Amino acid sequence: MRPAAKAPNPPSKAPGQPATGMDMPTAALRSTRPKPPPPTTSVIRPAGSKVLRPQTGRMRTTADPREKRPTRTRKTVPPGTVPLASSAVRADRSSAAARRMLRKLVQGENPPTQAMSIVERLAGSPYANPLVRTAGPDANARKTLDLALGMAESMFRYGAGALEVETAIIAVTAAFGLESIEVDITNQSVLLNYSPKDQTPITVMRVVRSWTNNYAGLGLVHQLVTDIIDGGLSRAEAANRLNEITHQPKPFPRWAVTVSAGVFAAAIVGFIGGGPLASLVGFAGTVMVSLLQRVLGRWRVPDFFTTAASGFVVTAMAMLFWSMEVPISPGIVVAGGILVMLPTGRLVSAVQDAINGFPVTASGRFLSAFLTFGALVAGIAVALVLGALMGMGRLNVTDVASSQYSFAVTLLLLAIALGAICIVEQSPRRLVLPTVLIGTAGFLVYQLVEAGGMGPRLTPAVAAIFIGMVARIVALRMGAPQLIVAVPAVLFLFPGLAIFRSMYGLSIGTDEMYQGVVGLFDALTVILAISGGVVLGDNLGRPFTRNLNGNDRRNRRR
Repeated sequence: MRPAAKAPNPPSKAPGQPATGMDMPTAALRSTRPKPPPPTTSVIRPAGSKVLRPQTGRMRTTADPREKRPTRTRKTVPPGTVPLASSAVRADRSSAAARRMLRKLVQGENPPTQAMSIVERLAGSPYANPLVRTAGPDANARKTLDLALGMAESMFRYGAGALEVETAIIAVTAAFGLESIEVDITNQSVLLNYSPKDQTPITVMRVVRSWTNNYAGLGLVHQLVTDIIDGGLSRAEAANRLNEITHQPKPFPRWAVTVSAGVFAAAIVGFIGGGPLASLVGFAGTVMVSLLQRVLGRWRVPDFFTTAASGFVVTAMAMLFWSMEVPISPGIVVAGGILVMLPTGRLVSAVQDAINGFPVTASGRFLSAFLTFGALVAGIAVALVLGALMGMGRLNVTDVASSQYSFAVTLLLLAIALGAICIVEQSPRRLVLPTVLIGTAGFLVYQLVEAGGMGPRLTPAVAAIFIGMVARIVALRMGAPQLIVAVPAVLFLFPGLAIFRSMYGLSIGTDEMYQGVVGLFDALTVILAISGGVVLGDNLGRPFTRNLNGNDRRNRRR
């Protein structure tokens, strides 16, 4: 057999020629291999070919009409799955949107357990929109708390309501940069708790044990709080001003208050139907009552017995002059004398506290007001019983009293009475004339409503609503709380004559006992309706005083 032929040897390279890949090692071959041209190198390609654009990653073809455009590739579906139809996808999306809408309607935007910021309590109050100083944690937070407590104590003593005291505290503490403040107000105490994060909490309390008629001081404290939230006072300056307010004398001396109380009684007696002699007796009895109250106050006699003694003196003097055949009506004289002793401001504040969510404070003020009312009727009843035991004749209390003067004189008597009661309540001098005008306008509204046939219970309430609304607008424009103007202006609406007639029927008459009970209930109903009307008018006047709150007034001045 012929042996297999051997493969021919590769031709040897010619001298001077470079070595090929077969003759060179792999590393040398890799290093000498020519590099591809860069992407920016232009290459001439035949027409209709595809060009790759690295910058955008898209394919573009030349304008060859014979070539079809590339179609979009569909997403590959994993094996074992079935793609949803478009109608099913739309239905799923609509059901998800419906579930979200239903969740919003049922649950709301905020969680149901989210706490409300305490600064939101200032909405609608005279201290809304305070200028908050965000200077970080306050090292002297105790001084701010003491300042707020001092203001709260002064406002409580001067007759402010619990809501006004609470909003004043919140506004002052927020203006001086204190957060995490909690306020608790009861009938005669104020408690503040300051608990900043990662710091020791501070709790302070102040008890108010006395009350006084000083509406001028209440107006000054209101103006002080307004200046603080406007950012125009430092803490030290505010403390000095508060100290000056508490030690400042009242605008009217004692003798002026005593004389004004007598003038108020005399004018009211003429306003409700008494003659000149009845007004004179009412003046004398009220002056004597004022002196008696001053003496009993120095002896530290409780207010209940002081008020009962005052009601007894007024009724006894009226019965005494009537027994001496002086042509007067005892009921009218007593009605004019007890109006100045009715707890008008306390009743208005009690109704306001009950409506605004302070049940404990409202209960305490209601109890105090009804005790004062009970002391008055007790004093009247004792005087009537003693008069009957002494043989005095029976009174005719069923006569309906009407003014003996013309309408112009009646308006003048009412204006005199309103000005006198402003002096008794120690109102600011600049608010005496606005109070007189508002009270006179309220009487005109009373006459119009009574002519329309609204009834004896609803007519005073409508007039009180008007007085409360106008009093808020005027008082805030003049830098004072609504209570200062509303309480003196509404006092003539209270049913003093109905109280006397009811107590006479309960104390003396046997046939009129049922009418006395009904009359006393009607009097209490009218008193509460008047107090509620003042509070309702205050709330109705809020839309007209939105631009009079806090730093809005300061920004307007700027």
